[in-house]
Amino acid sequence: MEKRLLTALLLSTVVLVAWQFFAPKPPPEPKATVEALIEASQPQAEPKPAAKPADDRPILGERVGEDAERTLVVQIGTPGEVGSYRATFSNRGARLTELKLANFYDQIELDPAARLDAEHWVTLLDSKVSGGASTGSLAWRSEPSSKDLEREPLEDALWRMREIEGGVEFDLAQGSGVRWIKRVRFQPKSYRIDVELAIENQSLDGTRRLGYLFTPAEILPQDSTDKFYIDPQAIAAGRTSEDLPRRAMLPIAQSVPRDDMGRERSNTFEVPFDELSFVGVHNHYFAVLMRGADDVTRASMTSARWRRLFDDAAARANPEKAAEQWKYVVSDVVVELNLPKKGETLRYPYALYAGPKDSKVMYAEHADFEALIDGDIGSFCGLFSLAGLGAVLVATLRFFHGIVGNWGIAIILLTLCVRLILYPFNRRSQTAMARFQKKMRRFQPELDAIKKRHAEDPAKMRKLQQELFAREGLAPPLGGCLPMFVQMPVFFGLYACLRTAFELRHAPFALWIDDLSKPDALLTLNLDTHLPFVGVIEYFNLLPILMIVLWIWQQKLMPVPTDEQAAKMQKMMMWMPAIMGIFLYNYAAGLSLYMITQSGLGILEMTLIKKIWPIDDSIPPPGQEKKSWMQKMMARAEEAQRAAEASRGRGGKRK
Repeated sequence: MEKRLLTALLLSTVVLVAWQFFAPKPPPEPKATVEALIEASQPQAEPKPAAKPADDRPILGERVGEDAERTLVVQIGTPGEVGSYRATFSNRGARLTELKLANFYDQIELDPAARLDAEHWVTLLDSKVSGGASTGSLAWRSEPSSKDLEREPLEDALWRMREIEGGVEFDLAQGSGVRWIKRVRFQPKSYRIDVELAIENQSLDGTRRLGYLFTPAEILPQDSTDKFYIDPQAIAAGRTSEDLPRRAMLPIAQSVPRDDMGRERSNTFEVPFDELSFVGVHNHYFAVLMRGADDVTRASMTSARWRRLFDDAAARANPEKAAEQWKYVVSDVVVELNLPKKGETLRYPYALYAGPKDSKVMYAEHADFEALIDGDIGSFCGLFSLAGLGAVLVATLRFFHGIVGNWGIAIILLTLCVRLILYPFNRRSQTAMARFQKKMRRFQPELDAIKKRHAEDPAKMRKLQQELFAREGLAPPLGGCLPMFVQMPVFFGLYACLRTAFELRHAPFALWIDDLSKPDALLTLNLDTHLPFVGVIEYFNLLPILMIVLWIWQQKLMPVPTDEQAAKMQKMMMWMPAIMGIFLYNYAAGLSLYMITQSGLGILEMTLIKKIWPIDDSIPPPGQEKKSWMQKMMARAEEAQRAAEASRGRGGKRK
């Protein structure tokens, strides 16, 4: 079974690689012009009449707003400390056009002066021109049920804007009898931003339900060029009536059908929850997530939508790749608010998390944010969740980091722990395999004789071989696969953690390895070469090369099987390290470090430990050797076959 599994894996890999080169390519689609793409990216609206009729509705209540567009820059907190931001607001649509985190940086090892330079602060939210219009976060839009209360779209109007303690306040009244109020306050020494939406009824009779669309994050830039992780992404999560957390990732761009112009339509996310917990956007290491701050506002969040934005400037700068500029994802929340009684104001408080995807910090802010971390870690081939295992691995890494103060050494210590835990399984597996091979060498002449004597009768040859296997207990030990199956979840769990663990961002190890979350990048190449499963070769990464060398070395140290087919398979498997090295060439240096340590410990075990403590391949006397699970199964199958033959024989005599 193990041989067939390895053969299947190898052949599948070869087919995948060959398919990349020899598969028929689809005919190229006609390319749209940059201007056509920009026009297609504009929001879809109902056809407008040739001449807009004058709004002859009577003026109800006061009018509040501003005559000119302007911006306001607000500095929050002390740069370098938690909760320090630089926020830029615009009165056009009461938007947040830029948000920088002043305690995270775009480069490694900046001097103190450079850390005070806002150009090096991480840009969490940005503004672009998309479809000819500027974008911005925290936009408040009317839905059909509230459209009659606005004379000009809320997202386009010039709101009154003024700075308040810890933030900004906006308000707008268009003479329709309603005043809209938005307050944005940054909580000190935290990543929480309080956003309050309020509706004041100046002069309208009666009350009703009003639907609005609120955008917590409109432009969240890419934070990483990691080809193994798509960013940014949209997410929505909630809870069931049983109070059990459930989560669902919103679709990403690759799964969205486009129209002829490459435009991605907005989708309404059907919320499978009794209560929507949070909605937002996240990239590789940062997130902006909105949730209700109390029971009323949690109930007001009824559904989530998502859409993507086109980057006009990037398309014009690179016309050949204009169709690829749908690269920003937006999440919108449908909120239902009440129109208060005349002369009254209703306020709806919401909370935004705007900061790093540090699980400890996020869980302290809101327990349901675990859904995002679990979604990042994912599952192993869809069979089981790696979230629990990932949490254990990250906790172990943090423990070792707390002792040694270096994440690379923490990965090495984690690998050593995994190896020590699995050593008893490995030792038992090696002992069983050594005894099996010794038996095979003893009975190989008899097997060869059976093969030669019945070469023209394969059925009889297999039957005699099976009888010999059952009689002499020559079944390969099933436990030989156990260490591999135990290590696979650990490998994939660490793979997922190193792909997304915020702790490894900008975490140095030693020598030239200054960021364990990225390839080690010993030399810059910038080759215009694109390889399947790898992408563009930008750097010469030494760690994957060392990983391949150690894997091949470890393979060569393995004992040569006595079985001819097994020996051929072992030779074929010598190519697997090279293939895996290609797959992981541009992956995080932390994973390469884990694999190098794992192989190094395996080589140490084969060359040194086995000399000090040799494998006991002595075969117990007949009757004292414990039968393996496979041997017992073969014996039962043989007994069942003999019983069936005896039953058929008795039936023939009766006739």
